[in-house]
Parts: sequence; C-alpha cells; structure tokens
Amino acid sequence: MNLNFQTSLANSYTNNSQKIRAMSEPWTEQNIFCPNCGSKLSELENNKKVSDFLCDNCLENYEQKASKNKFKNKVISSEYYSLIYRLKSVDKPNFFFLHYLDGIFSVNDFFVVPKYFFTSEIIERRKPLSITAKRAGWTGSNILFSKIPNSGKIYYIEDWKEISKKEILEKWQKTAFLKDIKKDNLKGWILDIMNCIESLNKNDFSLNEIYAFEKDLEILHPENKNIKPKIRQQLQFLRDKWYLEFLEKGKYKVL
Repeated sequence: MNLNFQTSLANSYTNNSQKIRAMSEPWTEQNIFCPNCGSKLSELENNKKVSDFLCDNCLENYEQKASKNKFKNKVISSEYYSLIYRLKSVDKPNFFFLHYLDGIFSVNDFFVVPKYFFTSEIIERRKPLSITAKRAGWTGSNILFSKIPNSGKIYYIEDWKEISKKEILEKWQKTAFLKDIKKDNLKGWILDIMNCIESLNKNDFSLNEIYAFEKDLEILHPENKNIKPKIRQQLQFLRDKWYLEFLEKGKYKVL
C-alpha cells in the first residue's frame, strides 16, 4: 500500500482543509476496503453525499475525518445538534479517522470506529459562539475518544504499520453484536464495562478486579443503585456474545 497522498490533486485549491480533502479522500477510495464485508468503497459526489464513502456490496456508509494531529482523548467535530440528530438517524455513518504527517502528506494512522460505538454520551457539547460572532449561537462538539473502547478503534494502519485484512475483518465482527442494542443507556453500560476491562491491560481478569471500578461506575450511572449486580449482568452479556470466556467462578478471559 502506498501511504503517500497524490499532492497534485490539491493544486487547484487554496484553502488548506479543501486541499487535505482533495488528497485524502481519493487515497482512501484507492486503498481502503469495507471492514464489514471486505469489498470496494466508492467516494460519493460532494454535492449529493450525506457521507463520504459507500460500500459497493453491503452499502455500509462511512464519513472520514483527517487531521495532522493524532486522534487522542478529545477530537473537535461538527455542529452539536446536527451531529446528535445524525447519530440517531437510520443512515448514520461509520467513521474513518486518518492521521497524516504534515509536510510529507503521508498516512501515519488510519482506523475505523463502527457507528454502533457512537452514542450521545461520547459527544460533548461545546460552548455556543458569542452574540458578537459571525455565527452567533453556533454550537460545536467534541468526540470523547476516551469513552470509546480500544476494540471500537479498528486500525488499518498504525504508526506506518499495515494491519492484515483478515485481522481487520475479524475485529469488526467481534463487536458487531452492539448494533442490535438501540438504547444509548444500555449500550453505555456495556461500553463502560468494556473500558474497565481494557484498562486492566490483560486478557485474564477476575470479577473483583471489575468491582474495583464500582465508584467510577456510580459517577457515570448515578441513577443505578445496584452497581455490582449490573456489573455481573454486563459480564454475562459479553460472555453470551463471545466477547468474553468464563473460565471458572469469578474468572474471565477476553477472547
């Protein structure tokens, strides 16, 4: 895979964001496949699209965000209310995130976050623009990456290293069960438990190790007064979906 942009595609643009779009989107169409089925992606026309790419086979759609900065804990996104509305719509997209190296215009990281990881809880509303601003009242948003489990960030390229197609397709299918959960509060619990498990940084873990996050989960879910039973319920769910394996009483393994 050629990780370099074709810089000549940006020659007719003066605006930097337009230049990056002109280079990055053709690169994605040429190099990236659909993580759901492995088929080719097609770039959609600017004046017709509600997203950036569409799979020719399964019709999954994808929106791309490109940045010269690493995508870390918080990423600036679009207008808050429009984004929330879109995340609740039937045509909400999956998201590609492309980090390029400024100056040499080469792809350093590229990953996809499936749409079912996006809930209203991971979208932070920014302060509206002041009444003296040109777009007074406009309200931006941030995507809180810290709330998305690592299993929801599926890399094609990480620090210039390409990931195999087989691994990408397998990782996508591993969390596909989340698309059947429609309510944000239910999905939020599952994602929070997945984050707790990942923070342990090991495959085998105990129930007591997850209980140690009880106070953190109380803050995230103040309406729930029975945190430990809820933890056990979510672990049972993840076991039933083959995300976890039950080893013995109080012992689990990430598959």
